[in-house]
Amino acid sequence: MQFHHHGYVSGDPRVQPAAGVGLDRPDELPDEVDVLIVGAGPAGMIAAAQLSHFPDVVTRIVDRRDGRLAIGQADGIQARSVETFQAFGFAGRIAEEAYRITEMCFWHPDPTDPSRIVRGERPPDDPHGISEFPHLIVNQARVLDYFAEYMANSPSRMAPDFGYEFRGLERSDDHVTVTLVRTGGERAGQEKVVRAKYVLGADGARSGVRSAIGCTMQGNSAFHAWGVMDVLAVTDFPDIRLKCAIQSGAGGSILLIPREGGHLFRMYVDLGEIDPDSHHEVRSTTIDQIVARAQAILQPYTLDVRHVAWHSVYEVGHRLTDRFDDVPVAEIGTRTPRVFIAGDACHTHSAKAGQGMNVSMQDGFNLAWKLGYVLSGLSPESLLSTYSAERQVVAQNLIDFDKEWSALMAKTPEELGDPGRLAEFYVRTTEFLFGFMTQYAPSMVVAEPTHQALATGFTVGKRFKSAPVVRVADANPLQLGHQHRADGRWRVYAFADRDAVALRTWAAWMAGSPVRGDVVDLKVVYQQLHVDIDVADVPQLFLPRTGPFQLVDYDKVFATHPDEDIFELRGIDRAGCVVVVRPDQYVAAVLPLDATDELAAFFAQHLLAASNQPVG
Repeated sequence: MQFHHHGYVSGDPRVQPAAGVGLDRPDELPDEVDVLIVGAGPAGMIAAAQLSHFPDVVTRIVDRRDGRLAIGQADGIQARSVETFQAFGFAGRIAEEAYRITEMCFWHPDPTDPSRIVRGERPPDDPHGISEFPHLIVNQARVLDYFAEYMANSPSRMAPDFGYEFRGLERSDDHVTVTLVRTGGERAGQEKVVRAKYVLGADGARSGVRSAIGCTMQGNSAFHAWGVMDVLAVTDFPDIRLKCAIQSGAGGSILLIPREGGHLFRMYVDLGEIDPDSHHEVRSTTIDQIVARAQAILQPYTLDVRHVAWHSVYEVGHRLTDRFDDVPVAEIGTRTPRVFIAGDACHTHSAKAGQGMNVSMQDGFNLAWKLGYVLSGLSPESLLSTYSAERQVVAQNLIDFDKEWSALMAKTPEELGDPGRLAEFYVRTTEFLFGFMTQYAPSMVVAEPTHQALATGFTVGKRFKSAPVVRVADANPLQLGHQHRADGRWRVYAFADRDAVALRTWAAWMAGSPVRGDVVDLKVVYQQLHVDIDVADVPQLFLPRTGPFQLVDYDKVFATHPDEDIFELRGIDRAGCVVVVRPDQYVAAVLPLDATDELAAFFAQHLLAASNQPVG
């Protein structure tokens, strides 16, 4: 975090000076906005948080609730999400209050007495060392709180507008007219009409926005039901504070998830197969019945539930929309979208893989910076068409994965055959579970992987995988990827050649290039140790002046770590290269240092030549 460059800061440096719309933000929801987000869940809140860093874009987020969410259903935070939280500045703080999963236990029927369960496999949660970030459990409500704080501290001073329910919309060529209804207070029932340039529907599985644009959920039900409960209980089950998959010989399974705080835990309790013609009768299952089922599965251990914080019953279903925006499939490529949907409004699946909130947040992150660029005059409207194209593929992959995972969880020990089959699948699919298998196809914001061999560890289209480096100016060891902030800017990493001759030539070109410097954050990584680099020899491009006093920014120059050479770790060619990273942390291009024409051509696809709108 950098501050003091505009003068001494004595207060909280996370609170940025108000700018743009934040200088005079009205408390009342205005009649006209640039972006209207419907739904203050994970997808909507991360989108709003990202857009809050575009201070001249008027964004408002509405929700039918009368205030902040008190308790949410989702609680699993995969490593990719924690990586994203790092960009928004709260990964460390949320990790401190969360439960951290370090291993998972698999319990099976005792071969000598199938009426009892015994501990089986106990693999580490990240057996391959995929991420430096932890796998966390924390209530969804707290995630939303942190995004709300980030928005409030941003230049635009954004905050959710609670108490508005979506009723309908009408789309024209240049705007969307949205009808809302107040849900509480003295003006309950009153209509509010808002004219927006773009609308994002992040309003859940029963999305009104989805219906309004003619999208339908397609898929099927697995005809299997689960009861879920967050409880405080006394038990002699020895692994009550470990994530566990429990299969009983009598039939039925439990997925046990310890919760934050040291005492609360969640149980997904198998309620068995359901009759397709039962008219969802299973949803009337009581909490007492769920507890009794859990007690039977846990035999010979006891479970004395003392308090139920929350419970629900759901039937496993896998459904996906054919598109994530308002452009019908037959019209793709003929017009640009104005209405988008994200999260549960687009894809629904079981909760047991902990993917719903995580994938939903990546939906919102993907779209928000693109909206910011288009509305700031930085990019053409055609950029917005990449959202549905990129995220629908991800959602389909999630549906396919969850079908296999939820089917395995529902199998009886006899059907599984090998008791270790579930553990093997869990270990084998860790990278997907953690959120790191997403790879976007080539487009106007993802280059062809022509030069991938120059940096094999930075796969084009996948998220930028961090590695240790040392900051030259102060000798601090840091993770390079952790310096990426969710400020809406692109990152361009120049990895120097051995003698830095090609780097200096590239830097001289970049200083006068057509690539827009106002939206690109440039960093350099040298092959040498920090003690062997003279700051005086570093091109001025990487020592920019900042603030009204034109102070030198020393935070963009890095050297290799003495114990973990980033060039070796990420397969970077010693001749050097350039790695371009999108605002949402995905690698957009890998290029040679002398491929300046290719670099300029890549940015020319999606960045317009001039704009007066600030970013970040």
